[in-house]
Amino acid sequence: MKKIKLQNQFFEELRKVPIVQVACEKTGLSRNSVYRWKKEDKEFSEKMDQAMTDGVAFVNDMSESQLLTMIKEKNWSAISFWLKHRNDNYKNKIEITTKEDFEELTPEQEKVVREALELGSGIISDNLKKDEQIKKDFTAVDESNDQGQESENGDN
Repeated sequence: MKKIKLQNQFFEELRKVPIVQVACEKTGLSRNSVYRWKKEDKEFSEKMDQAMTDGVAFVNDMSESQLLTMIKEKNWSAISFWLKHRNDNYKNKIEITTKEDFEELTPEQEKVVREALELGSGIISDNLKKDEQIKKDFTAVDESNDQGQESENGDN
């Protein structure tokens, strides 16, 4: 009975201030006990999560109330904060511009990029291998076409 009463008090404190250490201090529970119960008891864990969610919502409501009071008092920082976080027209925006020019990578640059990708992913994807094979195939076709054109031009 005492354990359940302490747990319920803990949940109430957590709903007021969603900080486990503060709720523990107010109810005389140790953090170790609370986290052991959370790990071992699914129902306790669910109640604790709900109390924490309720506590966060409560603090958010209080914060918004204070912010609105500051806005009414014409506090510019509060006004700016509200607009930047609540109105799309005032949010920070990132503009990305690029050049239209496309430069082919040199073989050395391509090698560096492939090595970086290999280090990052641990393996070179099958798609990169297929792309390399396609590139080789096209190079072979282009070279044979170039030779054919040279002989045609030489015959003229």
